[in-house]
Amino acid sequence: GPVAETFRVIRGVVTEEYVRSTQGVFQFELSGDGGGTWHIDLKTKNGSAGFGKPPVAADVVMSMSSADFVKMFTDKLKPFKAFMPGNSSDKGDMMLTLSLEKVL
Repeated sequence: GPVAETFRVIRGVVTEEYVRSTQGVFQFELSGDGGGTWHIDLKTKNGSAGFGKPPVAADVVMSMSSADFVKMFTDKLKPFKAFMPGNSSDKGDMMLTLSLEKVL
């Protein structure tokens, strides 16, 4: 589905440089089609992204619809807008969330 495909693309662009410059672990709790727990680890070694909880504790946990997640990563929804109250529920270092724009 679209969520799995988005994570496949993310895995392809995660580099040591992103990991070094970001130093954050993001956990996504997605609802709807293709939902569930997904992660982007930009802290551990070469980084990782995929289904399930991250290998280490998440710095930021975001709950949103899978549709909004896909929009965010296809540049149809800016992360800042995605995290506005009512669109998603977030816990953790919100400044770190802005660093996700580099990956986008």
